[in-house]
Amino acid sequence: MTPEMTKKRGTFKIFTGNANPELAKKICNILGVPLSEAKVQKFADGEIDAHILENVRGEDCYVVQPTCPPVNDNLMELLIMMDALRRASAGRITAVIPYYGYARADRKPAPRVAITAKLVANLITEAGANRVITIDLHAAQIQGFFDIPLDHLYARPAVLEYIKNRNFSNTVVVSPDVGSVERARSFAKKLDMGLVIIDKRRPRPNEAVVYNIIGDVKDKTCFIFDDLVDTAGTLCQVAASIKEKGAAKIIAAASHGVLSRDAVDRIDRSPIEELILSDTIPVNASKSAKIKIVSVAPLLAEAIKRNHMGESISELFS
Repeated sequence: MTPEMTKKRGTFKIFTGNANPELAKKICNILGVPLSEAKVQKFADGEIDAHILENVRGEDCYVVQPTCPPVNDNLMELLIMMDALRRASAGRITAVIPYYGYARADRKPAPRVAITAKLVANLITEAGANRVITIDLHAAQIQGFFDIPLDHLYARPAVLEYIKNRNFSNTVVVSPDVGSVERARSFAKKLDMGLVIIDKRRPRPNEAVVYNIIGDVKDKTCFIFDDLVDTAGTLCQVAASIKEKGAAKIIAAASHGVLSRDAVDRIDRSPIEELILSDTIPVNASKSAKIKIVSVAPLLAEAIKRNHMGESISELFS
């Protein structure tokens, strides 16, 4: 921590649960602060037990915890850690949630279904969070589900930096569905590439059907850009469809590599040559030679620093 940061706003502490401690350590290394001590474990019956091992009275505290699989365990760890910090009289608590789970249920597509994205937002607020920092929400409107300030960052800069160091030509960015058009268009603009849109329908969860490809992919290098890869069914189907239409090379990128079920095997069997993922979620890249990891630690470290200093972080949103 720089002397300027300490002088202006005092010290701050960064804690982490068991979801992604390596990312928290990277953030601390960049900021030059030690990872604060907490013990987060389970009782014999599976209940979460969290114990903050440092004095946090009046401190600016950050809890780095994506709600990735096992989703419910990691969400409960986040909630219980924040409750422990609040009861220990922390001055301000910021939930740093690189990956926000339960985000796909952001509306009522049918009668008698829950809007879990809003429910989780309520839980985080009630647990004691004063602010949330997150990356690439599945739907932008989830920002409005929170009654506390939320900083919505993007992993795109880390992916862009990786891609710009490669020499690609005759390229287009592929939006895997209509809902991802805005994200893909922004990505294409940054890389000065064309845009292709996939008309995809989802008859049931984790299944998708490609109906139309809007744009030309023949003999082109195609970048499929999305916010997350879960079972990889949609991603691999889109890749197969554009390959049938003559795509020369297919590279996929996503902010969050959930990689459920047999996702890695699907990717290995698909025409995708490379899958670029950020480290919002811990991913074992050794499982596939196609997987490449870029880090969002510098982005989150900068957001934490600016938030602590009371400085604008709006330029990090673009």
